[in-house]
Amino acid sequence: MNRRVFLIEIHFNILTVRPTLEIFFLFKFANFSDQYVVFDKIISKEIPSTIVYEDDKVLAFRDINPQAPVHVVLIPKFRDGLTELGKAEPRHSEILGHLLYTAKVVAEKEGILDGFRVVVNNGPGGCQSVYHLHLHVLGGRQLKWPPG
Repeated sequence: MNRRVFLIEIHFNILTVRPTLEIFFLFKFANFSDQYVVFDKIISKEIPSTIVYEDDKVLAFRDINPQAPVHVVLIPKFRDGLTELGKAEPRHSEILGHLLYTAKVVAEKEGILDGFRVVVNNGPGGCQSVYHLHLHVLGGRQLKWPPG
């Protein structure tokens, strides 16, 4: 049984008995890494995007608010609990490596292989706005240091 469906069933059963328990169970047992985010809609093509690269594991598309002439966002198609880099576990090693390799492929396709930056924002302090791990590939102009 899908975990999301199971939570909905608990939600309605408890709601009819004790509404205060409904809130407790929802927060106690909900896995917020399973929440549907905007990137899920981009992956499923519910929201249009300008796709730069796609394979069976990764999708790369142009950022809607570019911070450089080339600004591409790379996302894994399957989150597997990887909402941010700070939650990475050994089982994520393959997809993390594939994301970095894909950043190189995208830079090559975009003609910025001679100078580009890969950025990962992690958590609120790192200005992460979508909790689905993603990389930004930036280039097409002289990037400055320090970046922030």
